[in-house]
Amino acid sequence: MNAPTVRVSGDAAADEAGDKATEGERQGERTEPFGPRIGDAIGDMLRDAYQASLDPAAATVFHIAERGDGLVIPVTVEPWIAPIGQWPDGERQALDLLKGRVLDIGAGGGRAARELLLRGHDVTALDVSPGALEVCRWQGVQSVVLGTVEEHARAGERYDSFLLLGANLGLLESRERAPEFLRALAAMATPGAIIVGQGRNLTDSTDPLHLPYNERNLRVGRIAGQRTMRVRYHDVATSWFHYLNLAPRELAELANGTGWELADITYFENSTAHYLATLQRK
Repeated sequence: MNAPTVRVSGDAAADEAGDKATEGERQGERTEPFGPRIGDAIGDMLRDAYQASLDPAAATVFHIAERGDGLVIPVTVEPWIAPIGQWPDGERQALDLLKGRVLDIGAGGGRAARELLLRGHDVTALDVSPGALEVCRWQGVQSVVLGTVEEHARAGERYDSFLLLGANLGLLESRERAPEFLRALAAMATPGAIIVGQGRNLTDSTDPLHLPYNERNLRVGRIAGQRTMRVRYHDVATSWFHYLNLAPRELAELANGTGWELADITYFENSTAHYLATLQRK
């Protein structure tokens, strides 16, 4: 509890000046824009969502997806930790394609890694969010790695499958970044390894919500479906990052020269915007 402020009065002029200064400071506090703190918003929201999942009476946990042009969209966090029975068919299909030792990239709360362990896979969860990996451990996933794919590639580990679930082909980020990302996976790949990734095609979107953003991207030489965004939860936000919502033909082009080739595309959710891609190690 804060103690009350005790003020000793001086002369009237000094008191009046002090009152005006204090009022000016209060006005500044009311009008000065602050913005969110930068931190592990994803970890914070996943911890809260996991705890909420244990209490049937708990309120639904939401986060805000904020696009670089100011668009904000509230999104429920529950799918990030949901049991497999609540997944869309396309996501369950993704797990059926995996073989051997698996690296779950952008593992989030560990929903895929948890299921893969139950299926007998040797699986490692990779994420840049410390809080996300804490939730993975709560879900029984003990092999976790904090870092990027490039950082993990330097560890000398080898995998038979790489999983990018939940539209996480977006982690390719951009035309410039994607080949580096794919080459890092190739460095960790065993012979015949595969990448199974879920994508969202915004390059070909006709939604008026996306068209102006796509056009700006094209004017500056970006892939139309690239997004600059951040995740916000309460008063915390991640740093801004790029997320690549690319078309399958663009994925095939970016894979050239990286050691991977696009082997299969499956569309789902009754839309060509959502798809499952399989890339084979050449």
